[in-house]
Amino acid sequence: MQLISIEKGLEDLKAGKFLIVVDDEDRENEGDLVMPAQHVTPDAVNFMVTHARGQLCMPMLPERLAELDIPMLPSRHSDSAMPTAFTMPVDYAIDTTTGISAHDRAATIRALIDPEAQPTDFIQPGHLFPLRYHAGGVLVRPGHTEAIIDLCRLAGLYPAGVVCEIMKDDGTMARMPDLVPMAKTYALNILSIADLIEYRRQHDPIDQSND
Repeated sequence: MQLISIEKGLEDLKAGKFLIVVDDEDRENEGDLVMPAQHVTPDAVNFMVTHARGQLCMPMLPERLAELDIPMLPSRHSDSAMPTAFTMPVDYAIDTTTGISAHDRAATIRALIDPEAQPTDFIQPGHLFPLRYHAGGVLVRPGHTEAIIDLCRLAGLYPAGVVCEIMKDDGTMARMPDLVPMAKTYALNILSIADLIEYRRQHDPIDQSND
């Protein structure tokens, strides 16, 4: 199964489809199931946690996190120069129950991109982890956090997404050869961060004071 082009990936995201995004063999060499935040539904959340099985997270821009007063969690004992930028997990406080159901997590995701939402609308800590995007995107940090936001921005969508690591049936992480059967079963396309980096170098070099 071939990797799709960035242009095809952008079409899929605009249409509200999932993508599998894989990173470099020299990094995690893992696949994440991703979707733009604006297209997320309870059914989409349920699909992600059922079939991807990893931690459901929501990459967001730093300025949006600041607007909603969502603080960073400290990184300790990591040997990575740029570890995943976890924030305080949150739940939407309005018309939700425990915060963990697919309905509640979808409501939290929608609220996090709602311009009318206020910091007091979110319970801290909750069940959904926003992740902070690194300025410069994949050209600076080639991670899934940066990839989904770069893809959303290039597609003209709201710059926030939802990501979930893909695990195999035995609980270990799915690498590229493991991702192909899942992609075929559920008619998903696979896109690489390496191709996104090259696309950005050609069409969208770093000059983004607002990232």
